[in-house]
Amino acid sequence: MIAVLKEGILLQKTNTDFENEGVLNPAAIRDGEQVHLLYRAVQKGNRSSIGYCLLNGPLFIEKRNHTPLLSSEFDYESQGLEDPRLVKIDDTYYLTYTAYDGINALGCLATSKDLISFEKKGIIVPQITYEEFIKLAEVDKTVSEKYFRYNQHQHIVEEEGVKKLLWDKNLIFFPRKINGKLFFLHRIKPDIQIVVGIESIDELTPLFWNNYLLHYQDYLILKPKYRHEVSYTGGGCPPIETDKGWLVIYHGVHDTLQGYVYSACAAMLDIESPQKEIARLPYPLFFPEFHWELKGEVNNVCFPTGAVVFDDRLYIYYGAADERIACASVCLSELVNELMLNKI
Repeated sequence: MIAVLKEGILLQKTNTDFENEGVLNPAAIRDGEQVHLLYRAVQKGNRSSIGYCLLNGPLFIEKRNHTPLLSSEFDYESQGLEDPRLVKIDDTYYLTYTAYDGINALGCLATSKDLISFEKKGIIVPQITYEEFIKLAEVDKTVSEKYFRYNQHQHIVEEEGVKKLLWDKNLIFFPRKINGKLFFLHRIKPDIQIVVGIESIDELTPLFWNNYLLHYQDYLILKPKYRHEVSYTGGGCPPIETDKGWLVIYHGVHDTLQGYVYSACAAMLDIESPQKEIARLPYPLFFPEFHWELKGEVNNVCFPTGAVVFDDRLYIYYGAADERIACASVCLSELVNELMLNKI
């Protein structure tokens, strides 16, 4: 098994209003010897915004803002901006996050040239009900009963005058274009899905999503396979390019007598056709074991969302028990080699 070093807690909540309930699930991107962390900050009342912290190297805090970098502006994100991920494609930063209005949770995109000013592009995942999804997805194949269990909203179709939609979260772009086109991951429980080869986000129209969902079985990747991820899987960090393929650190969830346990997991996707899974670790890369991971706003959670590489060491930033931000590190080349011993 791979040796993983738990580096410990990196950021905790403060008395500042916008993050007095918790900090968690950060996006991360390396810039020279510095790392930009854009994290979910939660204030009392469970309203989230995105905070900012600058690291010197992978672990040392150089600067931390006392106000949110991004906060709610529109109805669709009125209850907050959650779980950011960040990549830079060409000269543009793509910041994805989950917008929550108190009823629906849907993947959004904002872009920036400098990580200071952002242009919100809005919701880019499908905005449909579970019933509409099932009508499309069942055209050619049977849908797993887990989709019913996780997405039916207890048969409630409307709340407070707002239609309940299919939740589509964990929106994560690949960090470069592949054959000149954009690829991204997203997640409708219980599986991770992929969108392959679009020219621009303008293509993501209702018609695009209707056609996509008619064949959604073709775009399922990293479905639950092993015991530690038997309940469902979800996107984690943006894919990392290696000489063997795209390394994907994702989260796997196992329902236990103590409730759901969230672990960090690892897989490898084909470099030119990332819809093809090459390899997967048959065990979690790391899991909750220390007090800061076992007890918090939500117990038993290691939720990886950002990663950077320094000198062949992969630093993985994660939300610990939905209350604090921690880091774990692993030798990148050893992880890649271990994965290739576990080809699909």
